[in-house]
Amino acid sequence: LEPHRLLLRPREGPELHIESASLEISPPASLRWLRDVEDNSVAIATFGKTGINKLSIESEAIIQQFNQSPLDFLVSDYALYYPFKYLPEDMEILLPYLKINQSTDDFLLDEMIANIWKAGEQIQTYSLLQRLCTTIHQTLSYQLREEPGVQSPTQTLALGTGSCRDSAFLFIETSRRMGFAARFVSGYLYAQPSNDNFGATHAWAEVFLPGAGWKGFDPTTGNIVGSDHFAVAVSRRPESVSPVTGSFIGPSTTTLDVGVWVSQEP
Repeated sequence: LEPHRLLLRPREGPELHIESASLEISPPASLRWLRDVEDNSVAIATFGKTGINKLSIESEAIIQQFNQSPLDFLVSDYALYYPFKYLPEDMEILLPYLKINQSTDDFLLDEMIANIWKAGEQIQTYSLLQRLCTTIHQTLSYQLREEPGVQSPTQTLALGTGSCRDSAFLFIETSRRMGFAARFVSGYLYAQPSNDNFGATHAWAEVFLPGAGWKGFDPTTGNIVGSDHFAVAVSRRPESVSPVTGSFIGPSTTTLDVGVWVSQEP
């Protein structure tokens, strides 16, 4: 086993507190914890040289969630209505989150923007972003995808279907096209098991709103992120926040099983 990079610990902050957390790995690994450039908790697992036939990683966390009123926030006066410009001191930090993927078809994103906002229309910034979130939710059909990677916005719009990560990426690229700083979030969702949710990680987007900070939008559900969402890692690029990243030297005829269980404590 080569070293593995683990993004499994929820992001703590004013809205989420970790009461306890455990990480069990077999075969035993040496763990080195660090904070990456985006302040995610990262564990680097290093293994011995003994050959194995199975790798097991089990992460469990008991948390307290305080984000019971996700709409209880204030946007700075200058950014209350769209369009607006970020302050120069903020722009220096937000530039990577404003960069549009060069492979994206601008026409398709412009068409989506035209469907939710007309030039000259006065609209509250939050209302516009929520309109985009709802539009993507109503336009796309959810499809579970086990394949690695994220579809381009062009693919997602052409197919009319996508996974949660595809919808999130479409929201991010469209938001950036409109001048918003946006980033990708990987985490978990508390919901009753269904055809759309039967044990998997979840993905959504965050947009930086002056005065309110990074606010989450989930185009898969069509709602602002609230008490049922638990962020684990954020990044300007979707491919940077895989829960487990690593490699091994051995036969290619291997299988991977992943399970996610989110339950409410009594």
